[in-house]
This record gives sequence, structure tokens and C-alpha cells, in this order.
Amino acid sequence: MKNVIHLTLGVLLVALVWSLAPETASAQDMVAVAPTMCKVLLENDKVRVIEVNVKPGEKIPMHSHQANLVYALSTAKVKHTYPDGKSDEREITAGVAVWSDPVTHASENTGTTDTRVLVIELKKPQKMQKKMEESQKMEKK
Repeated sequence: MKNVIHLTLGVLLVALVWSLAPETASAQDMVAVAPTMCKVLLENDKVRVIEVNVKPGEKIPMHSHQANLVYALSTAKVKHTYPDGKSDEREITAGVAVWSDPVTHASENTGTTDTRVLVIELKKPQKMQKKMEESQKMEKK
């Protein structure tokens, strides 16, 4: 009986911690959180190419990316909000490519025109990916 009580308290504690965890713990793939705005054009074991079209005022919820290249198909204003609550606003220019390290953020089109970009996410071999994730966990501790 004592073990059942301890087990129940443990489960409740884990549930409480999970519900209070920062949003990064639940950050997902951008296509999963915004399927009407994000379309996978190509995916293989090396890259994934995503076409993104966000209308003025629309938002893509918190999501994560691998290292990626963003190629702007249109000029637009975008606001990125990070898990810690900080944000930045930037203008993207049609025809410009920008490199991004892995990131977790929410995105919002704050301009008056559609935001149209191609996101080219680079994939890492499974072994390297696991090592990087383990390294990041150690850095956070």
C-alpha cells in the first residue's frame, strides 16, 4: 500500500512538472504546428525543403528547426519570439538567403504583405545528431 501511495505521488509530481515546463519542452516541427502555412516540397536523408506562406497577422506557434537556410521569396516583416519571451523583429528581402543555427521560436507576419520563404533544413547523421543533443543537455545543466 505504501508503494502505491509513493507511485501515485511520483506520477502526480511528474505531471505537475510537465505541465509547468517551459514551452520549449513541447516545441514541435513547424509543419506539424502550422500545416496550412507550411508545405514540405522535398525531404530525404540529407535535407528537408519547406515552403512557408504566412499572411499578414498570422502566426506560426512555437516550433524548432535544425540548422537551416532561409531563402526569401518575398519582402516582408517578421517577428520571432523565443521560449524565454524575448523577441526580435526583422525585415526580410526577396532574393536574400540567410543562415540559421538550430533554433526554437514562434513566428508572426507583422507586415502588410505575405511572408513567403523556403526553409532548407539540413539533416545530420543519426549518430552525430544524438551526440549534439547530449552535448546540448550537458551545457544546460
